[in-house]
Amino acid sequence: MRGKLEGGSGLILGIESSCDETAAAVVQGGKAVLANVVASQIALHAQYGGVVPELASREHLRNLVPVVRAALAEAGIGFGDLDAVAVTEGPGLAGALLVGILYAKALAFGLDKPLIAVNHLEGHIHAVLLESRASDVRASGAPAEEYPLLALVVSGGHTHLYLAEASAVGTWTYRNVGRTVDDAAGEAYDKVAKLLGLGYPGGPWMDRLAAFGDPGSVPFHFGSIKPRQDAGLRFDFSFSGIKTAVLRYVQTQGMAAGIAGRRATIEAHPGMKPEQAAELCDAQTLGLIASFQSAVVGNLLRQTMRAAEAFGARGLLVSGGVAANGELRRRFRAEAERAGLPVAFPSLALSTDNAAMIAAAAWPKYLAGEFAAETMGAQPQLRLGSVG
Repeated sequence: MRGKLEGGSGLILGIESSCDETAAAVVQGGKAVLANVVASQIALHAQYGGVVPELASREHLRNLVPVVRAALAEAGIGFGDLDAVAVTEGPGLAGALLVGILYAKALAFGLDKPLIAVNHLEGHIHAVLLESRASDVRASGAPAEEYPLLALVVSGGHTHLYLAEASAVGTWTYRNVGRTVDDAAGEAYDKVAKLLGLGYPGGPWMDRLAAFGDPGSVPFHFGSIKPRQDAGLRFDFSFSGIKTAVLRYVQTQGMAAGIAGRRATIEAHPGMKPEQAAELCDAQTLGLIASFQSAVVGNLLRQTMRAAEAFGARGLLVSGGVAANGELRRRFRAEAERAGLPVAFPSLALSTDNAAMIAAAAWPKYLAGEFAAETMGAQPQLRLGSVG
């Protein structure tokens, strides 16, 4: 749906509720973050070892109104100052998405403001572009506006490669050239961490503990993925195999007793930091963690650089929760420098799910007058761009 763009100050309220973070943000002109508020559900879901969809929806209902009010207060504005409301329409958990969408639709209707639907994956890409615009970055590592850019979106639910370009009207187009065929990278991190008796979410625990282990102690290998004949040039990922390899290693090495003891100790000390848990891990366990991380990061790096060369990418964007991983950032920066490619990451605050990225991704759509229809609903399996 297209509407007439009215004059305004460019203030967009973004709302994000696709999974287990209730978030609201106010972003001006697609680059100035005036407020970015997130209500985390980690403590709730940690006791179950993963996100429980029904509980996530309930918490969104409880948190959304206070979070929006907090964002407006932090930005120093009222509802009437807004120029548009943006909300995640997918992908994500159906019930969780609906909470945000129904609230955003009612708010936009009541304020008589445009409603803008945003793909969560596009939001992650714009988390990087947002900070590039904010600092007018050319010197701090962000790719210049030369296309195509290659974006790796890597999180607990997604591992995708996109060729991204800005269109003549300012909106962005995307072509998917790689995706996971099974588990996402972040999902593999969480499952392996749970298997080893570590805390939740598992990614940060694995990342910090990997520093204490030998990354060459356990050899892991990734096989090639053969695309369909009609799929074109693809650079897909698969992480279920390494997850299974870790399980078999644990079983054959008789590590069950140590895992059980570590899990009990961590559960008995909810405030324990990953670095403190290093004392609960023997050298074999720490080597396994370091080897797992080295292999996963290596696979992400290898496929991304191959795709960048194949498609002539002029710069790299890496975003999503796994983009906060320290080893991933170090190795991507080093390899991109060797290849002569600029690479950019979001700040740690914008790596995980947030609403600032949703408001930022909505800005080009606002300028182009691309507004959501009244019939917009949740799209749990929503895809981004074309495939091939």
